[in-house]
Amino acid sequence: MAAPLTRPAKTPSPEAAPPSGGPAGPASRRATGGPGARRGQRRAVALFTVPFFALFTAVTVLPMFYAAWMSLFREESSGLGFGGTERVFAGFGNFTEALGNEAFLRSFGHIAFYCVLYIPAMVGGALILALLVDSAVARARRFFQIAYFLPHAVPGLIASLIWLYLYTPGLSPVTDVLDALGANWNFFGQDEAIYSVVNISAWQWTGYNMIIFYAGLQAVPREVLEAATVDGSGALRTALQVKVPMIRPTVVLTLLFTCVGAVQLFDAPKLVQLRANTMGEDWSPTMFIYTAAFKGHDYGLAAASSLILALVAGLLSFVVTKLGNRWKAS
Repeated sequence: MAAPLTRPAKTPSPEAAPPSGGPAGPASRRATGGPGARRGQRRAVALFTVPFFALFTAVTVLPMFYAAWMSLFREESSGLGFGGTERVFAGFGNFTEALGNEAFLRSFGHIAFYCVLYIPAMVGGALILALLVDSAVARARRFFQIAYFLPHAVPGLIASLIWLYLYTPGLSPVTDVLDALGANWNFFGQDEAIYSVVNISAWQWTGYNMIIFYAGLQAVPREVLEAATVDGSGALRTALQVKVPMIRPTVVLTLLFTCVGAVQLFDAPKLVQLRANTMGEDWSPTMFIYTAAFKGHDYGLAAASSLILALVAGLLSFVVTKLGNRWKAS
């Protein structure tokens, strides 16, 4: 019986074999980041950034240009007020009026004193809470994170109303307890009102910044902490000399946002001022701008004051960033 015929195996021809060291094909170029992949990345970046810049332009840039335009004019009345008002070009007159206004300049002094009290209390408290939650002996971390963050979930206006109730004698259980203990503290007094404002802001923002600090502490390499423990470093020394220095960028960023937010303080003092008449309606720069615009109807002065406030916030951001960079480099 004859053996079945077998077909010889095909060997790839030299022309069909892929070159070992030749140029890569289109698929490999896309996989290795060729021009097509880079164009796709640019489109993706534009897709995500264009909406932000459009919204930023609409709600920040254009209003600033409009405020700059309004600051160059003022409303003047004629005929002893019976002839109507007329918009006249004032140049930099509104700016000189704002810079010469004692109430406007005094408002920056109030905010400076507020920052001296508020920033160390809030940032220091948030950092201490974050270190406690991150410590090795901490239990129920998720519960404490949520509990500390809950005050920030309450809108600022609602929080101010709650504290306004808690500050009011005859309504607040806090004042009843203080009276029972013999402590005489007037939350709306001339000297005590600023502490009431600081307490409202610290209560609202401490938990929020604690979450930011805690996230930064979670990024600290565990082997660094283990090495500190092996070297005999205690919990307190590890926290102050290892953990805190390694989250310096997070602390600097928090300080930057806190300073900018403090300059724009409005809701807490505005509500406390309803009971603390000694504070006045122009206690903070934003309150002065609000009063000038919506009560004095001097929109040119309000616009000029808002631009000066924006300039102060920008300079303060620059100073804090420079000092923070020096601290990070030290």
